[in-house]
This record gives sequence, C-alpha cells and structure tokens, in this order.
Amino acid sequence: MNKVMSKIFTTIGLIGRQGMKDVSDTLIAVLDYLQSHQYEVLVEEETARSFKKRQFISCKRDELAQKVDLLIVVGGDGSLINAAHSAVKHNTPVLGVNRGRLGFLTDIHPQDLEKKIGEVLKGNYQEESRFLLNATIAMQLDKQQAGIALNEVVLMPGNVARMIEFSIMIDDQFVCAQQADGLIVATPTGSTAYALSGGGPILYPQLEAIVLVPMFPHTLSARPIVVSSKSRIVIHIDTHSTAAPWLSCDGQERISVPIGANISIQKNAKSLKLIHPLDYNYFETLRTKLHWHKHNHVK
Repeated sequence: MNKVMSKIFTTIGLIGRQGMKDVSDTLIAVLDYLQSHQYEVLVEEETARSFKKRQFISCKRDELAQKVDLLIVVGGDGSLINAAHSAVKHNTPVLGVNRGRLGFLTDIHPQDLEKKIGEVLKGNYQEESRFLLNATIAMQLDKQQAGIALNEVVLMPGNVARMIEFSIMIDDQFVCAQQADGLIVATPTGSTAYALSGGGPILYPQLEAIVLVPMFPHTLSARPIVVSSKSRIVIHIDTHSTAAPWLSCDGQERISVPIGANISIQKNAKSLKLIHPLDYNYFETLRTKLHWHKHNHVK
C-alpha cells in the first residue's frame, strides 16, 4: 500500500522534455502556477530553454535534485526515468505530469494541473517507493559499473545481429543456458514497459520481485521467470558467442560486454520516492493505458 503523506514542499525543481510544444506549454503553465503561489522554483539547465522572458534560477540536473524538496517532471515515462536517476542519489521525491503516450509513472493530466499539483504541494498526496536495479560487468579482475535501472537491464545483440549464447545463475544456483536475442531483467515498475512487449507478466509495483524475460529464445520452452528482489542474478556470456553483445540500463548508454564476461544484477540500495495525488489508483491506470475498459461488441 502507498503511504498517505502530509509533508509540505516549499522548494520545487522543474524538469521537462525538450523539443515538444505540448511539453513547453505545460512547463510554462507549471512555472507560472508555482511562482504565482510564491514557491521557490529551480529549473533544470536544459529545460530552461523552454522559457522566455521569465525570471527563475537554473542549475544542472544533479545539483537541482540536491537542492529541492520535490522534482516535478513534465513529459512521458522516459523523462521521469531520466530524472529519477538523479533524484535517487539525493532521496528527492518525484511527481510526474504526463505529456507522453502511455504515462504509467507520470499520472497527472495537464487538464488537472493546478488542482492536482496544488493538493500535492499542500501535503495531500500518496508516496510510493520503487526499487531500482544495479548492474556490473566483470571480466577476470576487471569490474565495470554498468548503471542503475528503474525499469530494466537489457542484454541485446551487438553490432552483428546474431543470437547470444549465455547462461543464468540465481543466488549461485545454475538456472539455464540459453540461445536468444537477449534477456530483459525488469523491476515491477519495468514490467509494464519493454518486458511487457516481450511477453512478460505485469507485476504489482509493491512486489519485491524481479522478472527475467528472454528475447526471441531459440527454445520455445524458455519462459519468463519471476524471482525475489533479494536475488543476485549473474548472466555469463558464453565463450561460444561469435559477437560481443550490448548491455543497457533503462535504454540509456549501451555498453559492450566482452565475450566470457559476467553481468551481475542486484537490487540497488536506494529507491525512488514517487509522488501521486490522493485519488491515484494503479489498477485504474492499467485499465486506461492498456484499454481494458473498452469492449468490442460483435453485431
């Protein structure tokens, strides 16, 4: 269950996706609302380009997350995920205003902007904790931090479109060897993203679980598997693989994984504080975004 909170926010950070008129218009509306209600507003450096002839303080993203009580993100889930990587470092809560397509994480609609943001800023909101994954790549004595992921860690083909041969260990127990295009390792948050399109299950956000979804496996019996969030997952890239694959966290930077390397994936020590309006309902979000409320009547 989400916690109903009452903390009042006073210093607000504003982040938005660039290059979209709808986003820019909504950013301006949010800024005007916050300033008209005497909140201290800091705008992320790149986002500041959306504003003209307005007075505000701008700063870099990591610095912004450190200085504010609350981050408001305008855009789609991708924008919120990008902001979350900075917010998690400083335990800064994040509120999303949806200007994207799906919006599983950014749940305030622009038409409800003033009402919903106003209620949150008065201290009337739900707070939800979402865990992240941490990924590292190890090759003999060399160990490389691959990144953190709110949604998923993805093993994918490299520059050559060939199947990857790899094996999976969970908590030092051998699970299987696979030939596949790759593997998606997702959190409950990410279960409605790339993992869902790959045939994975939807996991309730508060589940302490991780799902592993094979991508186009050579063996039809290879199925998604759900394990504890406390599990340590190790993916070994078999020496029989003919091309080095890539690894990506939340679709950000792709890192080349050497043949013979081990990829270790575990729950990150820090989690994201996600803010919702009091009337937020996860299942209503699923019904709306996945069109479960629509029926096709055969005449």
